[in-house]
Amino acid sequence: MTLFDLSQNSIWLNFLLFSLFAVGVWYAGSKLSLYVDLIADRTGIGQAFAGALLLGGATSLPELATTISASASGAAELAGNNLLGGVAMQIAVLAGMDVICLRNRPLTFFSPKSALILQGIFLILMLSLVSMILVSGELITWAGIGLWPVMLSVMYGFGLWSFHRYEGDPRWEPAGELEQPPESSRDLKDVHQAEYQSVSTRGIILWFSLAACGVLFCGYLVARTGEVLAEQTGLGQSLIGATLVALATSLPEVSTTWSAIRFGAYSMAVANILGTNVLEVVLFLPADIAYRDGSIIEAMDPSASFLAALGIVLTSIYLWGILERRDRTILGMGYDSALILLFYLGGMGLYYTLSI
Repeated sequence: MTLFDLSQNSIWLNFLLFSLFAVGVWYAGSKLSLYVDLIADRTGIGQAFAGALLLGGATSLPELATTISASASGAAELAGNNLLGGVAMQIAVLAGMDVICLRNRPLTFFSPKSALILQGIFLILMLSLVSMILVSGELITWAGIGLWPVMLSVMYGFGLWSFHRYEGDPRWEPAGELEQPPESSRDLKDVHQAEYQSVSTRGIILWFSLAACGVLFCGYLVARTGEVLAEQTGLGQSLIGATLVALATSLPEVSTTWSAIRFGAYSMAVANILGTNVLEVVLFLPADIAYRDGSIIEAMDPSASFLAALGIVLTSIYLWGILERRDRTILGMGYDSALILLFYLGGMGLYYTLSI
């Protein structure tokens, strides 16, 4: 058995290794939200911005590892579909957390930050561009790097600047009931604050960096295993990338979102997912750099634009829930979360018929 020459292993052993690496991603990711919440409180940078930049960036490391590894080995569809499939899956993660962590109370009711709506609209803009790009193809390439991925990265920098500026000076504030629910989550946050009171901010940043490295290492191994499983199962790069690998590399988002909601950082939990999803789109640039057989946009099947469109639909539903802010549930979750899960499952089923 080897860790890096996984093609020599049996399919069942690779499934076992895939699961073990995924657990490693989960454990390291579960620590990230705690450290970022402490950093946000001590530095005053704001939960939404910290969630989008620090937490979103750190939890995107498995996607980065997957993207570079798959692209460098020529698996362009696995890399691209992992990114776009992860966007839709992570919005579904928010809906799932609504059921698990806040039964009978919609998560969107407790995250009424206008900065989150700005992030969501920017994500829709980025996904719309990707959908157009995948259909139109690459226009200009230089040294094997296309113009479109570079443009998306430049737009991401502008988006981060806008998020930071807007959260410090929001143009409007929500009205209505309390932002935070009267639950024990605030007590749990106080326990965490007391536990790390003696730890310096520099020490917390160090622990955050170590947890991020753990996410990156385990995420790389998840990517390698998923690539081999795509070959061994015969399901193909498109479907494996959009489902199995996207699920495994989304585990940091699942664990950090779960942890953030548990100790009451609701806006950070939502910003983590939205920030990660925006960064997913930007990762087309490192994918293009690592892919040496031409432009990765040209190598992807145009049907991948369906995944981008699905991400737009799910994000729109979630933003609707934040704006409407109705304290109504169905089957223990908000109406918006129920719609998201329904559209996600139906959309992935339809995408399966497109990829076979």
